[in-house]
Amino acid sequence: MNADTAQPQSIAQLVLDQQANDATAILFEDQSISYKQYVAACGQFANLLLERAGDGPLHIGVLLDNVPDYLTVLGGAALVGAAVVGLNPTRRGAELERDIRHSDCQFLITEDRHLSELEGLDIGVEQLRQFNIDQAHWQETLTAQKDKPIPVLQINPADPYLLIFTSGTTGNPKAALCSQARLAGIAAVFPEMNGISDQDIAYLAMPLFHSNSLMANWSPMLAVGATIALRRKFSASGFLPDVRRYGCTYMNYVGKPLTYILATPEQADDTDNTMVLAFGNEAVVHDIQRFEKRFACAVRDNYGSTEGGINIMRTPETPKDALGIGQPGTVVLNQETQQPCAVAEFDQHGRLSNADQAVGEIANIQSAQLFEGYWRNEDANSERTQGGIFWSGDLGYIDKQGFLYFGGRNYDWLRVDGENFAAAPIENILTRHSGIGISAVYAVPNSDGGDDVMATLLLSPGAEFTSLDMQAFLSSQSDLGTKSVPKYFRVTQAMPTTASNKVVKRQLRAEAWECADPVWIRQKDGSYQLLDDAERQTIRALFESRGRAALLDF
Repeated sequence: MNADTAQPQSIAQLVLDQQANDATAILFEDQSISYKQYVAACGQFANLLLERAGDGPLHIGVLLDNVPDYLTVLGGAALVGAAVVGLNPTRRGAELERDIRHSDCQFLITEDRHLSELEGLDIGVEQLRQFNIDQAHWQETLTAQKDKPIPVLQINPADPYLLIFTSGTTGNPKAALCSQARLAGIAAVFPEMNGISDQDIAYLAMPLFHSNSLMANWSPMLAVGATIALRRKFSASGFLPDVRRYGCTYMNYVGKPLTYILATPEQADDTDNTMVLAFGNEAVVHDIQRFEKRFACAVRDNYGSTEGGINIMRTPETPKDALGIGQPGTVVLNQETQQPCAVAEFDQHGRLSNADQAVGEIANIQSAQLFEGYWRNEDANSERTQGGIFWSGDLGYIDKQGFLYFGGRNYDWLRVDGENFAAAPIENILTRHSGIGISAVYAVPNSDGGDDVMATLLLSPGAEFTSLDMQAFLSSQSDLGTKSVPKYFRVTQAMPTTASNKVVKRQLRAEAWECADPVWIRQKDGSYQLLDDAERQTIRALFESRGRAALLDF
């Protein structure tokens, strides 16, 4: 079933367009659900919402893994103009309670495996509007609606449809708004841009509370009537067996999944699979190239904000370390003056030589009016669109050809010996080493002033830090500035991440070298020595002697 040539106005219309389609909509474990069955289930849930809705915003909190019921909630909510609030299961206790209350959830849909996270919380949702999909009551309540027609209502496509919480790597996450109109617009253009049709089978293993899965998988597949192979949670070892089992031709990703998959043992027949395209963001260039070669599929990495104000796409001419070309109006601005930063200049080794003048915040001077806002957060709304400009919150720089480079988050800015530079280029250099799977670079305080560079590493299987020969490796990287060489290396077995696989640098910075993991410190000759407890105490004493001990407890 092909998408209509006219751009849809709402997700509700996309759902209704599939109600007579007998093709497979969802593959999940041993289940196969047709589009006709899926739309019928969406209709039942929509009628349940109409029957039990109370006063106030019709917001549905969803605390589920990637299961078919999640997609049913998305479709049913669209039919009645309700909003879906994707709740992050890694948020616990007071944080989770805050998210539910802040987003004014009137309904809550969960399952057995997440009940413990809700114990003792005052979430403000009446019992008659709380449902557990693993209990018989859920199916009984839906079945009671089966003889009712699917609601066809006059809804406002510009009203909030999704409340998508930001990753929360710094402070409380904000709930970004996405209307049905905006998501339907994305769903209409995405398949054409990426060659997606009703013949595709899309692998969806990234969390459904994240914009990546909704904008780069569920809604575009719904628009063309493609099949979604749904996995409850991402598994690196489960990736290739799933692709072969379901015949997947497409996948979305966000964060470091490609790295995790590449860390699994390589097999001679890895290219024997049906995958054609992986689409996502935040993969490192080295991993993109390795993934394409190992699994014989294309990888299309891009940059886009959940809020919709900025999109940057790679082109065939894009330099390997660049993000690509931004949509019209995309610029890099000095955060204080709101003026364009200088064009990036590189020395003979490829190092950015004018970081102080070239690095600024990625912004767009034309798209602020498209920003739909955050739920109940006017301060954040004003900050995001200050001066009539949409500010991404990310650092970057632009070369003379107009290609944008990612410099890190707006807190990924280091100052060493009076020299400013961004974290992302250092991370890219470190992951060139075959023994390093993931690197996270961030600033830690220096006892005399400014910052020192620290990197936390997740090593490749079987690798040990002492066998990496980091001194020789770092000295051989011609594009690594002398100030950018890490003073500290922390080696961990489990990088702290959000549920969308983004590293929580706030935690790493707070722990610095006073952590349970082994930490190596750079010596004057460039070698690295393992820190012991006595040396950690010596470093703290040095901070205390200079009156800077408070910086170690941030």
